[in-house]
Amino acid sequence: MDETTSPQDQRTHGRADAAPSAARGLRAWSRRRRITSLAVAGLVVLLAGNTVSVRTETAEASGEQIVRLPGGDVHVVQDGPPGAPAVVLLHGLAGSAAWWDPVLPPLRDLRVVRVDLLGHGGSAKPVEGYGIAEQAHRVGAVLDQLGVRRATVVGHSTGGAVATSLAERRRDLVTALVLIDTGPRADAFLGDGFVARLMTTPVAGELIWRLRTDGTIRDALSTAFTREVRVPDQIVADIRGMTYRGLIATDEASSAYLKERPIPDRLAGLGLPTLVIFGSQDRRWQPSSAQDYRRVPRARIEILDGVGHTPMFEDPGATGALLHDFAVEAAPR
Repeated sequence: MDETTSPQDQRTHGRADAAPSAARGLRAWSRRRRITSLAVAGLVVLLAGNTVSVRTETAEASGEQIVRLPGGDVHVVQDGPPGAPAVVLLHGLAGSAAWWDPVLPPLRDLRVVRVDLLGHGGSAKPVEGYGIAEQAHRVGAVLDQLGVRRATVVGHSTGGAVATSLAERRRDLVTALVLIDTGPRADAFLGDGFVARLMTTPVAGELIWRLRTDGTIRDALSTAFTREVRVPDQIVADIRGMTYRGLIATDEASSAYLKERPIPDRLAGLGLPTLVIFGSQDRRWQPSSAQDYRRVPRARIEILDGVGHTPMFEDPGATGALLHDFAVEAAPR
């Protein structure tokens, strides 16, 4: 410290020195603030551009949603261009949208709508509402909400009964039908495997269902395939997620629908283009019963050699090509 400087002068001098430092700090802070503001602005622009990109991609690509309906909400998965001809895919008993995964690639230029029937997959699982006509009504309501006005409707096994009922109810909506290994009449049923039969037996079936494991479910699925097929974990998980009531009520509804009137008789008066695909080695329905559909005007029958009850997994290439070509041909001009 300078001996000639008084304490008062020192304090004054200190404040004078501090002023330029404060000014320099203020200018530096202002520069940092401008840089930060520019960076934030740039990030906002990038995010805005990315948001537009994501929204466009979502509109064009696949998407899952829940359609709210009285009596039970319905899980739906959509794929493909929204403006393309529409194809609606309905799974069978204990199935879900995942059962159609192998045939999606050949259908990529179509608008594909996969619906989980009530009690299945990601749809609601109430106590009632499992009648075939009720399921068909719900599918029609879903398509109305999605803005689907005309569609080729495809059903596998029990899903074929729902597709037929929808065609009976909604001639304004269904332009063509595809039935995949859908038994034409009740007495054509060959039966299920031992575990599957136990599951539908009162008391014993409910107990087995409560104790079900992935292994039990895979055993019950054995008659769904003739060729060697790796069953995806998602399919097993979707079955595990069902209620026993949903499983039994859907099975009973399908049997009642066939006993009431065979499907070929129902289709005969509709006059719709119809494609029937059947595996020559189906272990659940008599393969020869596919010939019952010959009495349906405008029906075409395709038998896949060496294929069982589930052509979507056992021969996805041939099955997907048949679906695609038929849907394009049947699309409204």
